[in-house]
Amino acid sequence: MSDFADRLRVLEPVAGGWVSVGHPVVAELLAEQEFDFLVLDGEHSENSIESLAAMVRAVDAADGDTEALVRVPAADPIAVKRVLDLGPAGVIVPAVDTPEEAAAMVDAAAYPPEGVRGVAGTRPSGYGASLDEYYTRANADTLVIVQIETASAVECVHDIAAVEGLDGLFIGPADLSAQLGVFGEFDSETFRDATDRIADAANDADKPLGTLATSRETVESRWEWGVDFLAVGTDTNYLADAAADYLDAYEDART
Repeated sequence: MSDFADRLRVLEPVAGGWVSVGHPVVAELLAEQEFDFLVLDGEHSENSIESLAAMVRAVDAADGDTEALVRVPAADPIAVKRVLDLGPAGVIVPAVDTPEEAAAMVDAAAYPPEGVRGVAGTRPSGYGASLDEYYTRANADTLVIVQIETASAVECVHDIAAVEGLDGLFIGPADLSAQLGVFGEFDSETFRDATDRIADAANDADKPLGTLATSRETVESRWEWGVDFLAVGTDTNYLADAAADYLDAYEDART
């Protein structure tokens, strides 16, 4: 089991980044910045299974201990299986609405007899060279985190959090606020009631809770939702902010 997985499971605070640009150089460069984890986005991005594979390798190749998590395109067991064969530390599954869906994702990520993941000699097992060894540890090592981002999921979030084998919950701020009818109103009573309920469920189940901050200004407020792991910005944020800073420096130099 990786140090990151150990730390996450004992609710030690960890910080990560978010990668949407489908190029391994971006993933490798960010993995050099001492993030604990990087989420490689397979849902809201142009990424393919091939670009995700290249980025997982790039994160692994970087100096340091950054681990890759992949957000799969949907709550689909086939998507979970294909992504795990690339060798990330685990998956984040979007829009999980029920404990039954959460349990299905846990099953999809686990080899028999605990689950239904298909066995193949892919990258995590050295393309079959160490398949027996990988098979014995994969179920314990692999992280499965589900996103809570609908009103129906909030209604049964305590049951979702209690699913055996589930490693954590992740608040999807934009979709959750939209589903609740308060898009972008993250300080509204409706939205905060929902995040409080999600945090309570995670605490009751002794599971870590995470979310995403998309700007420097939202890091503190998102942390106050009671999260244990936080993606502090995205690659597109970092690029745009850095470009703006350089342009500001140019304007300052001219005056």
